[in-house]
Amino acid sequence: MESITSKDGIAIGFERSGNGPSLVLVHGTSADHTRWKPLLPRLEAHFTVCAVDRRGRGGSGDAPGYAIEREFEDIAAVVDAIGEPTFLLGHSYGAVCSLEASSRTRNVRRLVLYEPPIRTIDSLYPAGTVERLQALLDAGDHDGVVSTFFRDVVHAPEEELHMLRSLPNWPARVAAAHTIPREMRINDHYRFEPARFAAMRVPTLLLLGGSSPAKFKDAVEAVHAALPDARVAVMPGQQHTAMNTAPETFLRPVLDFLLET
Repeated sequence: MESITSKDGIAIGFERSGNGPSLVLVHGTSADHTRWKPLLPRLEAHFTVCAVDRRGRGGSGDAPGYAIEREFEDIAAVVDAIGEPTFLLGHSYGAVCSLEASSRTRNVRRLVLYEPPIRTIDSLYPAGTVERLQALLDAGDHDGVVSTFFRDVVHAPEEELHMLRSLPNWPARVAAAHTIPREMRINDHYRFEPARFAAMRVPTLLLLGGSSPAKFKDAVEAVHAALPDARVAVMPGQQHTAMNTAPETFLRPVLDFLLET
């Protein structure tokens, strides 16, 4: 694993593989860089893939205090370290980090955002959810933190949760359980400010599951309306983890967009 040093001195790790123009992958809450492993053979055929470990897990360090702005700087630092304009793809919380990173570097060629959990009106989470997850974490039930997160926050159906638990990267999710409550607290206070992106000219693809909860649809619509050069691709029958539940359905619009001349 390679690493770069972010603005606040924290080491941010990433795994590099494949050949071609650079593509940085940014995972969401509870995951690490291994969440992309099932897709790598297809992506490596077209790109030099740099799969990031966000701070607090895997090959990346952490800081005593947490602020989401540091994550924006982390992703911008990885993009700038590549040394050439790069493609950037972020999922969920990683999509928020990728969007904001794009305003902190001029080296993003194209941007893909899969259901950034951006608050539009009400809280993103049912009342008491963060406190319940923190209680599970304090009790040492890290597996319960991750399972409850997918059930109550992502609203993953039981069959989808069962599939996620069967994947090789589930232990990595459990190991990153301590990052879930803090990201939920911060994400619920993050405010997307459309005016800040009015001059953004990075071509952007917004991915949305056709069966995703309304909060994700509202968030995608808000970002789509704000970005001057954005389009939406709806993945029929999918929700928040289409890269696992329907890899080809996820890859088709991504590859079409990134390889577009």
